Order: sequence, then C-alpha cells, then structure tokens
Amino acid sequence: MNTVFKLAASALALSFAAGMANADDAFWKEAAAPYQGVTLRGVTESSPPSLYIREVLAPQFEELTGIRVDIETTSWDQMFDKAIKDMEAGTGIYDMVYIEQDIIYSYLARDFLTDTTQLLADHPELKAPTYDEGNFTTFADYFKGSNGHLYGIPMEAFIKIYLYRTDLFGDPDIQAAFKESTGRDLTPATTHEEYTEIAKFFYDYGQKNNLQLWGATVQGHTGHPASWYEYVETIAPTFGIYNWGIKADNNYAASVANGGEMNSDTAKEALQWWLDLRQYAPPESNQSTWTEVGTTFGAGRAAQGLVYGENAGWIASDPEKSLVVGKVGVALPPLSDGVLAEAEAGEGYIGYYDGGAFGLPSTSKNKEAAALFLEYIGQNEVQPDWAVAAPRVTNTATYDDPKVQDMNKELGGYYDMLKDKGYLFAGAPAYPFHAQLREAVAPTFYKILTGDVSVSDGLDQMAEIAEATLTELGYRK
Repeated sequence: MNTVFKLAASALALSFAAGMANADDAFWKEAAAPYQGVTLRGVTESSPPSLYIREVLAPQFEELTGIRVDIETTSWDQMFDKAIKDMEAGTGIYDMVYIEQDIIYSYLARDFLTDTTQLLADHPELKAPTYDEGNFTTFADYFKGSNGHLYGIPMEAFIKIYLYRTDLFGDPDIQAAFKESTGRDLTPATTHEEYTEIAKFFYDYGQKNNLQLWGATVQGHTGHPASWYEYVETIAPTFGIYNWGIKADNNYAASVANGGEMNSDTAKEALQWWLDLRQYAPPESNQSTWTEVGTTFGAGRAAQGLVYGENAGWIASDPEKSLVVGKVGVALPPLSDGVLAEAEAGEGYIGYYDGGAFGLPSTSKNKEAAALFLEYIGQNEVQPDWAVAAPRVTNTATYDDPKVQDMNKELGGYYDMLKDKGYLFAGAPAYPFHAQLREAVAPTFYKILTGDVSVSDGLDQMAEIAEATLTELGYRK
C-alpha cells in the first residue's frame, strides 16, 4: 500500500513518449474541447501506482487535452478522510477519488459514486475508441454495482505474496546448515510449520553471524489498521478462515456459539502462529505497516516475508532503494491442509487480491471532463510502462507486452503468478459495514498484540463485539 516512490527522469520520458505515441490525438482533442480551462482534482494514497498517475499520466493527459489534472497524494488514512468528508458534505472538491477494493461496498450503499458505464452511454461523444471495459481483468468486477456497471476505473491490482531471498536460499553453505539443522532441504515454505522453521533458522543464523538479518517480516503495528488487515486478509485465509470469520449467510454470525468462526479454534491457532513469528522478526515489526514491511525486506533485513505485490517491483529492481535487487523470489503463501483445494474449487481463497480504482464522486462538478481522464488511464496503451514502474495489472493485454515480460523475469515470475494464480486470491468481502466493524473490534485486537489480553479471550471478545455492532447496524436480526 503506502510506499515512497520516485521515477527516474528517463523512465518518465519514455513513458510519456510511449503514451503520447499511442493516443488517438484527434479524439481526445475534440472530446476535450468543451472543457478547456477546467482543472480536475483527485485525491489518492501516496503509492507507486498513484504517483505514476500524478507524475506521468496526468501530465500526458493535460498536454493532449488542455484539461489540467491535479492529483493529491497523501497518507492512507488522510486519503479516506478527505474523500469521505467531501462526498458527505457534497462540496465537490474532488473529481476523482481513490476507491480501495474493500471500501467500494460502503460507497455504493451511500450513493457516493457516479455510474461511469451509464455516463459514457449517455454521452457517446465522450467514449474514447481506445477505451473498453472488456479490456479489464476480472478484478474490475469488484467495482461493479448490482446493475453490472462500473463505478470505478481500475488503476491498480496486485496480490500479497511470499517473497524470499534467493541469494540466501541458494547459498550452498546455508543450505547445508539448514539441512543439518532441520533434516530437510531449504526451499520456500508451503506450510506454516515450514515457514516458522525457516524464520527461526535465519534468525539464529543472523544472530550467530552478527548480521542485521531476521527470519520473517511481520506487519504487526500495535495501533494501526495494517496489522488487522494482515491478520484477517493475509494470515487467517491461509488457515481456512475466510471473510473475517463472519458467516453472512447465517445472520452475519461471528461467534462460534452462533455459527461463526471469528473465535474458532482455527482462528486462534492462526493468530497465535502469526504473533509467534514476531520473535524471529526485525525489531521494527511491532511498528510496521504495509510501508515498513516493504522497506524492511528491501533493506535486506528479512529472509522471507509476506509483502504486497505493488512493492515487489522496486524491491527486486531498483538499486537506488533496494539492497536485494536480483535476489528476490516469489511463491504462494504457506497454507494449511485443504485450503488450496478450497480455493481452487471457489470455496475459499489463499490471500488478499488488493487494489483500487479511481471513482467519480456523485458530487463532482466536472463529471464529463473527469470521465475523459478516467478513460485515459484505463486504456491498454498506457498500461505497460505503468506496470513496469509500479507492479500492477488491470488490463489483460498488459501481460503479453514485451516490457512487462522482461520485468516479469526481474520479479522472479510475479506477473506469471498474478496471471495464472490470481484467481486463488480474493478481495475483501462485500461488507458495507467494513470500516465500522473494523473500528469496533480494532481496540481489542491491538490489546492482543500488546499482550494486554490473550489470543483466546481477545478473539472471544472481538466476536461478541462484532455481533453487537452488526445488530446495532441492522445486519443481524
């Protein structure tokens, strides 16, 4: 998610030239003619894909159309706060807002967003010949309303993956030491037990050799939603706990007593496993969000980790930011027995398919001009350079581009995994109450992390709080 990101001047120039060369200049100039002098404002998180929009795509679009685009990049929490307050108040400050996949259902329930499919149907003069909803991957389905129309144009999509250090895993001396210590070959973990075993081995190895090296990353901030998300969206599913342990088809039950799984023995096992990893993780783990996990791995401080795919690009290929360029491999996360089979059958998932879209607020005063910009960033033509600069794929054609294929090799096959195994991952459940419930249970979750309450008691309390909150919100009857 949030990551400091800089594009080299040469990359910017190449991206600009490529995008301009592929654009249908005549259409864009004609369609934009009525909106000369308009300035569009957008707010988004300061992430690699968003910064590419601000630094590359927005200037391209302005040069081509004469419509100015100001993209405000800020922190994750400020992004949501600013966008929601604007849409609630109807002030129309923003013409585009970043919609994270997990918040779309709340926005739709509150009629915050414009139906872009319908808007373009109503204004055929705005429909770009190079824009087609059919070009998007199935990730776009997360941004559709009940009518099947798009309410956001996908701009990033990635999976949270298992990264490991190929230089360490491939070192003959380390391999021999691991074999002697564990009795098995050193390969990426496929089970939680193997993952812990590897984490302990490399922690001990770092200590013995006086290295700044630990066994695993942990996104374990004791007061930030990032830790909650790591547990419910990354860790719990690998144990077979899906959709936060809530059974929407059973009166939104959360507790085992009522048919839910939030405080099940399996959920408690999953949370305890994750918390136990902290003893083998770098000391910054207790204050790590999605940002620090990426920088920790990029600094060479962990032998393995569960890292958002949007960070994989700079970690694997940017020597100005990463100390492990050319030393990164990718794998599926460790799983409990039966979880992979459930995911393959469409009955579960193995991790988080993250991403977001740019939506057009219902309160925007410049909907038509904003729709043109959203189409512009949704074209096949602008995707390859974007995918290379900030690993994310929203259009199916992107995978086959030669530049993306080359980058795929640098990333250890990450794009192949996204293309071939992406279906095993899933976005957040379709809960309009997402934010309310998270905030209701988060204080108790943080108490578990700080040791003020046990895993068992804490999850019992969270299940009780969840059901009370859902009853108050009208979901539990």
